Amino acid sequence: MTIAENRLTPAKKVDFKKPEWLRKKLVPNAQKEMEALLGEHGLHTICQEAKCPNISECYAKKNATFLILGNICTRRCTYCNVHTGKPTEVDLSEIDGVTQSVIKLGLRFVVITSPARDDLADGGANQFYRVTKNILEKSPGTQVEILIPDFKGNEESLQKVVDSGAVIIGHNVETVPSLYHIRRNASYERSLEVLKKIKELGKDKVKTKSALMVGLGETEEEMVQVFKDLRAVGCEFLSIGQYLAPSGDYEKVKEFVTPEQFARYKELALELGFSFVHSTPYARSSYLAHEYLSNNEGTL
Repeated sequence: MTIAENRLTPAKKVDFKKPEWLRKKLVPNAQKEMEALLGEHGLHTICQEAKCPNISECYAKKNATFLILGNICTRRCTYCNVHTGKPTEVDLSEIDGVTQSVIKLGLRFVVITSPARDDLADGGANQFYRVTKNILEKSPGTQVEILIPDFKGNEESLQKVVDSGAVIIGHNVETVPSLYHIRRNASYERSLEVLKKIKELGKDKVKTKSALMVGLGETEEEMVQVFKDLRAVGCEFLSIGQYLAPSGDYEKVKEFVTPEQFARYKELALELGFSFVHSTPYARSSYLAHEYLSNNEGTL
């Protein structure tokens, strides 16, 4: 079936109970062990802050996405569980703290992200640079992926993260343009421009990646248009996962998207030229992050 022949898949009415495909097995002991290790260095992970449903699975595999620049965001997006408010000062000790955790865990691939830090002139780009460089210097067998906020589109900040040595730089568009009211102080066009500029600045040094949530009321036609927009700015990797509200205070789930529809989104995205796509109910931008390179080109 061609993209021109696409039709909107009827939405599945949301029941109070999650469908079978969204019931994930927990590994509580592994989660406690990882949290104890992170606590030794006073570190945060986005897994904890965002209440990621994959947390115990990833922790059991000694995988984590490190959250630098504190755990307080300067934006108040209505789908995200990360705390908002006045951020703390930049903690330079986390540079070595993250590296030591990477070494202790023996990680060969690590993801670094942060909350939005609009209070900082560079948006936090220098800290991304220093953390990444430190890991690569002290654990040369490790590859680093960074997942960045938009830095308000600042080109100097984008150049800084491109120069960090990260093999993948991700920036999530999160949802379709018609639902962008859930992303406070962000714009769809700016997010696309960020991804475009990273490719221009990085040339062949980095791969770019983005992610989308589904189940918020988007249509298939809207999703396909976002796929096209991402490909137009050179984005190679894509993650698509089910939105799950952290609590009743956040955006409501409008639809539990079926595994079959996720498979269809993957097929359509690959047809448009993405190099690798994770499209499953539990996919998140950092989930099984090492697979994007290992299933595509191995290493850069």
